Amino acid sequence: MLLLTDFDYDAGLVAVDKLRALLAGQGLEYPHVLAARPNTGMPTGLDIDGDGRRGGPRDAQGFGWFSGQGGLVVLSRYPLHLEADHSALLWKDAPDSAIAPDDPALAVQRLSSAAHWAVTVQAPDAPLTLLTLAATPPVFDGPEDRNGRRNRDEVLLWAHVLDGALGAVPEGPVVLLGNLNLDPDRGEGLREAAARVLAHPRLQDPLPGAATVQWDSTGPMRTSYVLPDRALTVIGAGVIPPAPETGRHGLVWVDLRPG
Repeated sequence: MLLLTDFDYDAGLVAVDKLRALLAGQGLEYPHVLAARPNTGMPTGLDIDGDGRRGGPRDAQGFGWFSGQGGLVVLSRYPLHLEADHSALLWKDAPDSAIAPDDPALAVQRLSSAAHWAVTVQAPDAPLTLLTLAATPPVFDGPEDRNGRRNRDEVLLWAHVLDGALGAVPEGPVVLLGNLNLDPDRGEGLREAAARVLAHPRLQDPLPGAATVQWDSTGPMRTSYVLPDRALTVIGAGVIPPAPETGRHGLVWVDLRPG
């Protein structure tokens, strides 16, 4: 299975089909795809950033110049099923929400800046559930720390689900994966949120302390994660550094087997 974040969504899945064709040319076949419209670029009708205008990228449910910019896509060799989609959950309704009571978008602001999907993978040995996300960066705001607080709540959402505080607890093994945009030890953000996820009793961390991105201002940081269920056995794990033309984020990989 492969999760890609910051991948533009289009209703006909033209872009992802082009990508699948390129991968097939390299011997990587992914016949099953799951992609849906993310919150990025979705209009709210409000002037959230206070610049006196509506419809800007910071006025959307998630930052985006157009609807679908920077979404998520799951590719798989095995059949996929969208088990649960928490992308429409309002931020104020999230467990232990940190949204300010005077937030300008309190009534309409969704928690997910992109998406939170629980995706069941019908693997031949044993089905498992992917818990996916791509959280907003905890920067690019002011002293109110709106992005930092939203990042915290996005990062913690799947922990709340695993604790039974939001919907049904996934049956069988899970894998939490995505771009949390948060390092438990370095950089801006409410880092204890990442630490709480890493310490969750349901999950294991196959790459403790591994850097997944290199920023000019902060140096190496860990922002992307693959955290398997403790019921799964980790065979191997690593981070493939990015090529210069592909951006700053490395590809995190983990090999697993049941039991």
